[in-house]
Amino acid sequence: MSTPHDSPLGRTVTFGATYDPSLLFPIPRGPKRAEIGIAGALPFVGVDIWNAYELSWLDPNGRPRVAVATFRVPADSPNIVESKSLKLYLNSYNQTRLADEAALRGRLAADLAGAAGAAVGIELLPLPGPGIGSAELDGESIDEATIEIGRYAPPEPDALIAYPREPRVEETLLSRALRSNCPVTGQPDWADVQIAYAGAPIDRAGLLRYLLSYRLHDDFHEQCVERIFVDIARRCAPERLSVYARYTRRGGIDINPWRASAGYAPPPNLRTARQ
Repeated sequence: MSTPHDSPLGRTVTFGATYDPSLLFPIPRGPKRAEIGIAGALPFVGVDIWNAYELSWLDPNGRPRVAVATFRVPADSPNIVESKSLKLYLNSYNQTRLADEAALRGRLAADLAGAAGAAVGIELLPLPGPGIGSAELDGESIDEATIEIGRYAPPEPDALIAYPREPRVEETLLSRALRSNCPVTGQPDWADVQIAYAGAPIDRAGLLRYLLSYRLHDDFHEQCVERIFVDIARRCAPERLSVYARYTRRGGIDINPWRASAGYAPPPNLRTARQ
C-alpha cells in the first residue's frame, strides 16, 4: 500500500544505520489532485525543493563526512516521498562506507528517482561552506489586513475575490501565517507563502481569510500549495500566478513547494528566518 496511513509517520521505528533504499515511501499525487479537480494535463509547472541538513556517511577509511543536500522533485512526478521515510533513508547512510561523494550522489539520484517516478535534481553542499543563503521572501505582507475570522477548516475558496473592473496589477503578496496539519499525525506545519500574480486585483482581506482557513486543514505541504494555486486560479482568474511556500524544518528537512503558470522563473532556494 502507498497511502499516508501506511507510511512510517506516527509509528515507532528503529533507526538503521546501514544503507537501505527500501525505507523510501512514495505516495501517489493523483488522488489528492483528483479531489481539487485536476485530471490530465497539469494547470501549473513547479518543483518541490527539499533541504536536508542531517546527511552523513563514512569515507573508505571510516571517517564520517557531512553535507547539506538539496533535492528538487518535479511537480509532474507521479509521487511525492513521505518526509519521515526520507529522514530514515538518509540516516541509513550514517554507517555506510562510500568511495567518494560521486558514489553518494549516484545512489541518491537512483533511489529518489525510483521513489518519485521521475529524475530528481541533487545538490550536495559540503561543510564548511556557504550553505543555503539566508534571506526573506519578497512581497507585501497581507497579515495585518482587517478581518474577522472564525473558520479554520476546510479551506474557504469563497473568500477569494478579484475586481475585474479595476485597473490590472502585477504584485507579490506575502503571508507568514500559513498553518496546516500533517494528515497522519495531526502535527502542525508552518510556512511563509508568497503569491505573485498579474491581472485583476485580488482582495487582500479575502486572500488572508482564505489562507487562514487552512489552519486546521489536514494535507501534506505539496497538496496545500496545489490547492491554493487551483483555488486562486479558478476564483480570481489571474493572467498568470505563482505560489511558493517555505515550510519550517521538521526532522532536519524543510520542504518548499512551488507551483506557477508558465512563464515564471523557478524561485531561489533561500533560508528564511524561521528556517
